[in-house]
Amino acid sequence: MTDKKSTTNRGWNLENSYVKLPNLFYTKVKPTIVRAPKLVIFNAKLAHFLGLDKKFTKEDYVDLFVGNKIPKEALPLAQAYAGHQFGHFTMLGDGRAILLGEQLTLAGKRYDIQLKGAGKTPYSRGGDGRATLGPMLREYIISEAMYALGIETTRSLAVVTTGETIIREKPLPGAILTRVAASHLRVGTFQYAANWGNNSDLRALADYTIARHFPDVTQGSNPYIGLLEEVVKRQALLIAKWQGVGFIHGVMNTDNVSICGETIDYGPCAFMDEYDPDTVFSSIDRQGRYAYENQPTIAAWNLARFAETLLPLLHDDKEQAIKIAEDAISDFTKLYHCNRINKMRAKLGIFNQEPDDESLIESLLSIMHSYGADYTNTFRALTFDRLEGVEIFDSKEFASWHQLWLNRLQRQNTSHSEVKQLMKDSNPGVIPRNHQVEEALEAAVEQEDYSVMDRLLKVLATPYAHSSQHEEYTKPPPPSKMPYRTFCGT
Repeated sequence: MTDKKSTTNRGWNLENSYVKLPNLFYTKVKPTIVRAPKLVIFNAKLAHFLGLDKKFTKEDYVDLFVGNKIPKEALPLAQAYAGHQFGHFTMLGDGRAILLGEQLTLAGKRYDIQLKGAGKTPYSRGGDGRATLGPMLREYIISEAMYALGIETTRSLAVVTTGETIIREKPLPGAILTRVAASHLRVGTFQYAANWGNNSDLRALADYTIARHFPDVTQGSNPYIGLLEEVVKRQALLIAKWQGVGFIHGVMNTDNVSICGETIDYGPCAFMDEYDPDTVFSSIDRQGRYAYENQPTIAAWNLARFAETLLPLLHDDKEQAIKIAEDAISDFTKLYHCNRINKMRAKLGIFNQEPDDESLIESLLSIMHSYGADYTNTFRALTFDRLEGVEIFDSKEFASWHQLWLNRLQRQNTSHSEVKQLMKDSNPGVIPRNHQVEEALEAAVEQEDYSVMDRLLKVLATPYAHSSQHEEYTKPPPPSKMPYRTFCGT
C-alpha cells in the first residue's frame, strides 16, 4: 500500500465484495465482545487517507477497533485458506482475525479492514482467537516502518487493549490490531480452492482476484496466465526490496504470501544488523529455511505452489498448462535478479549498467560479511563518506574495493551531487533495529509507557531524512553472546 494521496474524511464507506464468492471461502462470524477496551495507539494519517470521519469520538474508535460496535455497512467474516507451513501442507484460515469489510476511498481505492485478535472463528483449531499486546504493537511498528521505507505492505490503523489477561508462556495483556490491506487474498487462498473446492470455485476466486487487483489482464487471450505473470512480477519486486534493506520475514509460508504483492503477517520478522546471508531470527526456523539468502528461492517455491493451483485455468491440456506455469516461474528468477541489481546499484549511486556491476556489489557484500559490518550503517557511511572508526574501512580489501567503486562512478555521466542524492534516497539512515523495538515493546507491555514507542515511530516515519535527530537510532545493538531471536506472536 504505497498510494499516499489523502481523501476527504467522510466516515465508513464499506462494501463486502468478498461475500460474492462461494460460501466455502468464508464464514460469517462476529467479534467477541470485550469489557474494558482502551485505545493505546491510533494512526491518524492512515485514518485520514481512508476517509474516516474525524468527528468520531475516542470512545467510538475504541468500540470500533475491538468489534464491540460494528459499522452498519460491515458484514464480519473469517476467511478460509490453506498453506504450506515450513513445507508441510495443511488446512488453515483466519483463526483470530475477522474482516469487517472493504473501505472505499474517494480516490476509488479499496482496502480491507480487519481486526486481528478479535476472538474465535471456525478456523481457530483449538486456539482462543486472541492476541497479546506485544506482538500487535510489533506489527504496528514494523508495518508502518516498511511503508515509510517504500516497501509494499499491509498497514496498521490502531491497537486497542482489551482489558483481558491472555495466557501464553505467562499472563499477558490482550490486544486487537486493526489491519488495513489491499486485500487478504493469499497463495494459500488459491491452495484452499484447489484442494477443497471445484474448478468452478477456483475460477470464481481467480475472476474475483483479477477484477480486484489486475483488471488489465482481461485484455489478454488468457487472463489467468496474465494473473500468474502479474503475481510473479510483484513478488519479484517485493523480495528485491526486502533484500535491499536487510529485512527478514521469518515465516514465508504460502499462507503468508499476499497475491497483490504486499508484505503480510509480521510474526518473527526482523532486520539484519551485521551482514550475514545465513541470518535467521525465528526461534522455530531451526533449519534456516527462511534465512535472508534463501528468501528469493523460497519466494519462487511459493509461486510454484500458486501456479499449480491455476493449472486447470491455464490450458485445457495439462502438459501445456505445466509448460506455461514453468515459464512464468522461471521469469521470477530473471525479474528478481534485475530488480535486485538495480536496487543495489542505486545504493551505490550507480545510474547506468556495466557487466561488472554484479561483481562489484558481491565483492562489497563479501567484505562486509568477513568483517561483520553493519548492513545499514555501511551503506550509510558510503553515502556520506564517513569511512572511519569501523574495522572494515581500515582493511586492505575495502581499500581496493573502494577504489574500484570510485572508478566506476567516474565512468558514468552524472555529477557528484546526483550520485549522493541517489544514495540518500536509496539507503535508509534508520531501520526498526531489533534492540530498539524490544525496548519500546518492553516499556509498553511491562510499564504501560508508550513514549518510547512514540519516539521510535516518529523516527521510523522518515527513514531517508538523514536527520541529526536520527543519530541515536542508527546505533547497532551492544555485543551479545546470545543471538537475537524472534517468536511467532499470538
